[in-house]
Amino acid sequence: MSRIMIIKSNPENLRLVEKFIDEISEELKLSDEVYGNILIATLEATNNAIVHGNKQQEDLDVEIFMEETGEGISMTIKDFGKGFNPNDIPDPTAPGNIEKTSGRGVFLMSKLSDSIEFFENGTKVKLFFNIN
Repeated sequence: MSRIMIIKSNPENLRLVEKFIDEISEELKLSDEVYGNILIATLEATNNAIVHGNKQQEDLDVEIFMEETGEGISMTIKDFGKGFNPNDIPDPTAPGNIEKTSGRGVFLMSKLSDSIEFFENGTKVKLFFNIN
C-alpha cells in the first residue's frame, strides 16, 4: 500500500497530516506505540519542511509519501526549499544546547523512527518504522 498527500506550506495543514496518519493507522491496525512514533516524527518532519524548508511560503508544497511493506512503513517528506546539511545540526543534548527552545526536531525524528535518511540536499527526509 502507498499513499501520497500534498499540502501547502501553512502550519494549519498539520491537522490534515494528522488525519492522514490516523487513517493509515486504522487501516493497518497499528499498535499505539508505532502510531505515536509515526505521528510525532512525521508531524515534526512536516513542520520542519513548512517552517525551515519552504519558509511558510504557501505557494510551495510539502509532499508526504507513505509506503507500507511487509517489514514496515516509510514516510518520506519533501519540501521545495534550499535544503540544509543534516550534519551541521548541533546536538540538542550538548550542555550548551539543553536550554534552547528549538533544534530538537531531527534528534526527535531519529529517536522515534527505526531509521532516518536525508536526500536531495536535505529537502527530502525518509523515516522508516518497523511494524512487526
